[in-house]
Amino acid sequence: MSDTNTQSAAQGKILNGITVLDLSTFVTGGFSSAMFANLGAEVIKIEQPGYGDAIRHTGPPFIEGESPYYWTVNYGKQSLELDLKNDRAREALYELAEEADVFIQNYRPGTAERLDVDYESIREHNEGIIYLAISAFGQTGPWAKRSGYDLLIQGMSGIMSVTGEEGRQPVKVGLPVTDLITAMWAAFGATAALYRRAQTGEGEYIDLGMLEATLPWLTKQAGQVFAGEEPKRMGTKDPVLAPYQTFETADGYLNVCILNEKLWHELCEAIDRPDLPADERFEENADRVDHQDELEAEIEATLTGKTTAEWIEIIAEEAGVPAGPVFEVEEALNNPQIDYRGTITEIDHPELGSVPVIEHPLKFENSDSGFELAPPLLGEHNRDVFRELGYSEAEIDEMAELGVFGEQDGAEGAR
Repeated sequence: MSDTNTQSAAQGKILNGITVLDLSTFVTGGFSSAMFANLGAEVIKIEQPGYGDAIRHTGPPFIEGESPYYWTVNYGKQSLELDLKNDRAREALYELAEEADVFIQNYRPGTAERLDVDYESIREHNEGIIYLAISAFGQTGPWAKRSGYDLLIQGMSGIMSVTGEEGRQPVKVGLPVTDLITAMWAAFGATAALYRRAQTGEGEYIDLGMLEATLPWLTKQAGQVFAGEEPKRMGTKDPVLAPYQTFETADGYLNVCILNEKLWHELCEAIDRPDLPADERFEENADRVDHQDELEAEIEATLTGKTTAEWIEIIAEEAGVPAGPVFEVEEALNNPQIDYRGTITEIDHPELGSVPVIEHPLKFENSDSGFELAPPLLGEHNRDVFRELGYSEAEIDEMAELGVFGEQDGAEGAR
């Protein structure tokens, strides 16, 4: 279903030739389909006419009316407005589904059935479709029909119970982490289903709940529970390793990661504290974990004597001990390592000239990856998508008149 330009852009990419229909909003579906786009799939973003994905309006900040947050999960896609309450629009969606490989939606359970875009309805038109249904709690169970977003799932998954300082209010992770966790499971699951389809010819239905998607990431904390312990909030400290945390320096903060006794001795030598390993409180890792507050006080008393940059040179560069600064987001996006790796690039935008792109990290030796299309304007590809299906301009005009693209003309606003 790709046009010539899109095909050319995707040559050599692993998912070239795969078409994804993404009916989702916000991040769980959006980031997963962006992962597909990065590897060459054609992603058609189905949006509510006149309004689009709600993430388009999430801000501030906005840049000339566009949300940069929207950009970060929608590079590489085409935008198609379809009024799914319109019978002709739904027929058009079925025609698209006939040619598609993956179908993504993150409606609350029951909504897809009301719109006639549930798995059984789509499967009638394409038995080989990989259908991904994302929701907060999955399609079954006593909480299935509840709505849910990242904050709720962070709280219910246990993440907030172990995030923040001991004795203080639980804190959420600063990123929409459970949205992103779910998105990555979604992309992984759909790709695995495509692999299976290549072996068997069979399509697949995937029921993915955010709460269940998050639990496998508990790892250490789940291990504590399995051992009969109660995980607690520890700030930046670690429940099983020490020192493995953030320390204050003369001008900022430094993370130090000590995973074994060799590194512990190398750290103490680098910061000129040979007395620490000789102290019975800090001799072995288990001792240090039991005396983390005292250990923090000793190390921080030394580290506040120099700047972060000075300690990075001493600890990380010269001694080879795992340590790094705590960057502000702008520093994280702009530093020598990221610049060298070409992670932040720019892409042409139809209205803004260019916009920044955070490239995805998979660097294949034998295939290409990367975004080739800017985050789309709402309805930018209304006509292009149906031209590729073989519709004439007159037929597309008729669809516009029937309200397939909403109440707007469709002939002028769509590109």
